[in-house]
Amino acid sequence: MSTRTTIVIFDGVCALCNSAVDFLLHNDRTASMRFGSFQSENVTQLLQSHNITQAPTTIYVITPANVLLQESSAILFLACLLGGWWKFLSTIAHVVPRPVRDAVYRLVARNRYRWFGKRESCRIPTEAERGRFL
Repeated sequence: MSTRTTIVIFDGVCALCNSAVDFLLHNDRTASMRFGSFQSENVTQLLQSHNITQAPTTIYVITPANVLLQESSAILFLACLLGGWWKFLSTIAHVVPRPVRDAVYRLVARNRYRWFGKRESCRIPTEAERGRFL
C-alpha cells in the first residue's frame, strides 16, 4: 500500500455505511482510500494493531501517518480528503466542539440499523473496485 493511503473501516452489513462507501468510492478522485469491513479477519488484525480489541461500533480511519481516527473526526477527515465543497464543509464543522459532534455521531450510529437498514451479508466489491478493498 502507498504511504498516501487512507484506510476506511466500516460496518459491512450496515446500509448507511455501505452507502457512505459507495459515495467515497465515487468521489475519491485520487483513489487514495482503501476500504475494509469490521467483519474481515484482516481488518480485525489491523484494529488489534491499534489496540482496538472489542467489537467496533464506529467508523475508523487510519491516516497515511498511521493515526487512528474515529467518530466525527474520521468523517471530517474523509470529507477534507474529498476536497472542494466537502473540504469547506469539514472546515466549518470543526467549529462545533468535538464532544457535540461525537454525540450526534453516536446517536446516528446507535440507530443506524433501525433508520437505514441492515444487509444480510457484507458488501461484495465489483471487479473494478476489488483493488480498493482490503
